[in-house]
Amino acid sequence: MTVTALVVAKAPVPGLAKTRLAATIGNAAAADLAAASLLDTLDAVSAADVDRRVVALTGTLADAARAEELTRALASFTVIPQRGDGLGERLANAHADAATTGATLQIGMDTPQVTAQLLSDAAALLGSSDVLGSAEDGGWWALGLRNPDLARSLLDVPMSAPSTGTDTLEALTAAGASITMLPELRDVDFESDLDAVAQLCIPTSRFRIAVTQLEN
Repeated sequence: MTVTALVVAKAPVPGLAKTRLAATIGNAAAADLAAASLLDTLDAVSAADVDRRVVALTGTLADAARAEELTRALASFTVIPQRGDGLGERLANAHADAATTGATLQIGMDTPQVTAQLLSDAAALLGSSDVLGSAEDGGWWALGLRNPDLARSLLDVPMSAPSTGTDTLEALTAAGASITMLPELRDVDFESDLDAVAQLCIPTSRFRIAVTQLEN
């Protein structure tokens, strides 16, 4: 089965990106970390064993932190706009817009520690089941579906809540998905997440370097 890797991303514009993180470290620093995290994610997706690579993007990239570097990185991806009002609607539409034939493996931009191997393993699982990767905060970091129509299940799931992961699993199962769980990851939402996630990144990770520079 062919697999499309789908990164759902928001342009890391200061004042608009990672607002919970920005509340304690400032808008510019939060946007820079968001950009670093997205760049690390794009590197992992680029090296993963998938057939197509798509980014569903919202926001103005020209106003973003590390705009030039992001523009260069995105040149090797198919970039599509996000559609919809709430997050659930935008995710469902992104699956529909990215899908051609085969399965779609969707991730966000808040897990810079993700590796190409982890994504390749998830893609391989899509040959026999759908996949869901839980996040430590109760959400989820990855969703792989063999039928993009199943993503419509997300429309009724409360997002950014402690029960989002559980609610997503229940909604998908009720819709007929057969779920294999991926390894749990910690995502970056608050300043308290920075060190823990940075330590899981490779030494050359942009996110890890940015966290070190922030602390110094």
